[in-house]
Amino acid sequence: MNPVILSIETATTNCSVSLSKGGETLVLKEDYDTSYSHAERLHVYIDTVLKEAEVPLTAIEAVAISKGPGSYTGLRIGVSAAKGLCFALGKPLISIATLEALAHQVKCDEGVIVPMLDARRMEVYSAVFDANHNQIRATEAQVLDESAFSSYLEKGKVYFIGNGVEKTKTLISHPNAVFVENKLPSANEMGLLAFNKYKISDTEDVAYFEPYYLKDFVAMKPKKN
Repeated sequence: MNPVILSIETATTNCSVSLSKGGETLVLKEDYDTSYSHAERLHVYIDTVLKEAEVPLTAIEAVAISKGPGSYTGLRIGVSAAKGLCFALGKPLISIATLEALAHQVKCDEGVIVPMLDARRMEVYSAVFDANHNQIRATEAQVLDESAFSSYLEKGKVYFIGNGVEKTKTLISHPNAVFVENKLPSANEMGLLAFNKYKISDTEDVAYFEPYYLKDFVAMKPKKN
């Protein structure tokens, strides 16, 4: 079974689209821009990857979408496009956790991986994964300070990746901290994750699926006295 899956990543400024077969990326198109251009570029990129792979739209078996957390507007645009394709083609929708896909950009033999996306002020959306990309701490919105991730840093290497790295570097100077800079979530890592979900029919209800904004966690965070 080698399904062709279209993956869409719009959680940050990187407008990214990939086409994969059996979990292997065939074509990747992304811009790694510093501004949001999803509304203008997303459908162009979808057309581009299909043409470059010489695969008709009707041949895809599923659409995978990066579900968040991330930019509210970016996620809305990506999810709307993915839903539209699923409805039109009668294909399943697969959601991929944005931070999980981002963590897969780091290859390491030991230590932990902390994918993090910039939120507001000194806040980031983050999760923690082990070296085998198994999630060991839930996704949460957290305010950074000098002691952030200290329990992991004291045990071994901690690989920080994502656009939350810049603000993290200003606070954490531990020798075990490794900052993987200039990396954003990409559709390139989504193909394999989507393939694994497709094999076990782990799909979403297209009509009711909503992005994972993590907004409630931010809104309900108690104020410090």
